[in-house]
Amino acid sequence: MKTGGIEGRALKERKRGQVKRNSVLKIVNPLLAVLLLCQMGSGILHGVLPRGVFEIVHEVGGLVLGGAILLHVILNWNWIRTSYRRSGTAS
Repeated sequence: MKTGGIEGRALKERKRGQVKRNSVLKIVNPLLAVLLLCQMGSGILHGVLPRGVFEIVHEVGGLVLGGAILLHVILNWNWIRTSYRRSGTAS
């Protein structure tokens, strides 16, 4: 059965928004992994790296990682909200 009118358009818009969000997450999630590995690597190699390189990689990378985490949480907020919502039943 086809949905028509306003409901059909709203459903199509929601699906388009879902596709766009998933496309952004396909970029953000691997970026998070790379940034986290860079943070870990620069932390481990702190004594080996020159001070200027460490400051750029670790400090600036940490700020970028924080922004990517924030974007990840925003894009997954519906999942977070539904996963941790109280069910209303006693356990």
